[in-house]
Amino acid sequence: MEITKETTMGELLMQDMGVAEVLMRCGMHCVGCPSSYGESLEMASMVHGLNPDDVLAEVQEYFDTKEA
Repeated sequence: MEITKETTMGELLMQDMGVAEVLMRCGMHCVGCPSSYGESLEMASMVHGLNPDDVLAEVQEYFDTKEA
């Protein structure tokens, strides 16, 4: 799965629920909120005052590590 800033939170979580830990560590404690599922990674990052590029890098590192 290619992950971009446009990938929704729901798509990420459906791919692997383990990414929730990464997102929470970044400061997104709303990963269980139903309304977050339709938000893009970029939108959710900005709502929480986070840099979307930093969050994307953390998420990509998680998936890259799992594939290795």
